[in-house]
Amino acid sequence: MQKNSFSTGKNNEKIDINKPPQLRFWQRPEMTLLAYVLFLLASLYLWQGMQQAREEEIPYSEFLQHVEKKEVAEAVVTERLITGTLTLKDPKTQKPRRFITVPLWNTDLAKELEQNGVKYKVRTGTNWLSNFFFNWVLPFGLLFLLWGWMAKRMGSAGKGFLSIGNRIRIHPEGDIKVTFDDVAGAEEAKQELGETIEFLKDPQSIQQLGGRMPKGVLLVGPPGTGKTLLARAVAGEAGVPFFNISGSEFIELFVGVGAARVRELFDQARQKAPCIIFIDELDAIGRARGAGPVMGGHDEREQTLNQLLTEMDGFDPSVGVVVLAATNRPEILDKALLRAGRFDRQIVVDKPDLAAREAILKLHTRKMKLANDVDLKVVAQRTPGFVGADLANIANEAAIRAVRHKHDAVTMDDFEAAIDRVLTGPEKKSRVMNSDEKHRVAFHESGHTLVAKSVPTGEPVHKVSIIPRGVAALGYTLQLPEEEKFLS
Repeated sequence: MQKNSFSTGKNNEKIDINKPPQLRFWQRPEMTLLAYVLFLLASLYLWQGMQQAREEEIPYSEFLQHVEKKEVAEAVVTERLITGTLTLKDPKTQKPRRFITVPLWNTDLAKELEQNGVKYKVRTGTNWLSNFFFNWVLPFGLLFLLWGWMAKRMGSAGKGFLSIGNRIRIHPEGDIKVTFDDVAGAEEAKQELGETIEFLKDPQSIQQLGGRMPKGVLLVGPPGTGKTLLARAVAGEAGVPFFNISGSEFIELFVGVGAARVRELFDQARQKAPCIIFIDELDAIGRARGAGPVMGGHDEREQTLNQLLTEMDGFDPSVGVVVLAATNRPEILDKALLRAGRFDRQIVVDKPDLAAREAILKLHTRKMKLANDVDLKVVAQRTPGFVGADLANIANEAAIRAVRHKHDAVTMDDFEAAIDRVLTGPEKKSRVMNSDEKHRVAFHESGHTLVAKSVPTGEPVHKVSIIPRGVAALGYTLQLPEEEKFLS
């Protein structure tokens, strides 16, 4: 079970590892919310002031004089007020002057307005409902909408509105059961990471020779090649606490939250050393500064990156904290992040070759009941370019098909069907083609086959099908290489 606190060794002080990061006073979410509210109230105040400034309050007697001089263009008469527009222009704005006045009891007012050509309309009763809506309901409604939007952005299940929340997933020592035995097809990566494990177990071994333990190891490779699995296996092999967080989880609505999370992460890691910090999808915060639509150093992502650079420079390698990170886009990372002293090592976790694919298939089928006709080497030959996640999916699809067809064991036909499903999608049995369309598709696929047979360097044709599959494929010709090729 994950512990909620641990001792720092200083006066047996207990530190809650699930507490939210400590922000500076002006970075706290309450202050940001207060700034939004004050800005909105100030905007409403200015708007009302501008509305009132447009109407000049004049005495009722002056209003009657303007009527007699035919200087009133239009008027709106209520029980309490008379508002309208004069034909005279404001000398500053050169726009017709607007006026407001409090009427006295005058039964001849309508006749005077008509005689002097004033367009007027009478509104009976007070417009208190409209005033109440625009002056009270609408402003406070906007405030509540803003509050709800911010609560939705910040809040999450089990967390309060003003709680930033800690996205760091902490696995205590011995909590991770994954080891290198659960990782297949990445022998070079395991060998390099094995040295990191030795440093974590015995930090003094390298210090005695005058060296230092690597601060950071960057796992680079296409999606699905097992970078996250390797990081968990390192923690499982070393038997040390494992701090896991995704790069995108650092970024938050409020500026400064990401940097605070980075500080909190490294503070907790130092107190739990030796340990491993794993940042998945590093490119979410490690993108080169100055790239993208925001061309400044003050946006949230760049503040988070700057704090990460500072923390990786600031901690002592002898403490025993190793930062592992994974990305499939190393070309967009900031150069300062990749320099020696931060991520000292870059380990490429590439797509598996034939032998590695066979080893991965054996790993994912070790708990399956396989028929005697299953040859995993043949399955590996028929899946060039597949990564570990794809091979795991094929093994699972084969097992699902075996259950669907009520087989006692997973057969080679199940693996063949699973490969076809992953490559081209499921069969479209409901898509019925007429005989002319079938002939045209058959001739088309025959052309692919003849060309493949005629070209000396062409790959052998493994299967030809005119059964519709996937989104738009009405047929396909499957060519599979007989051996691994590394030049295209």
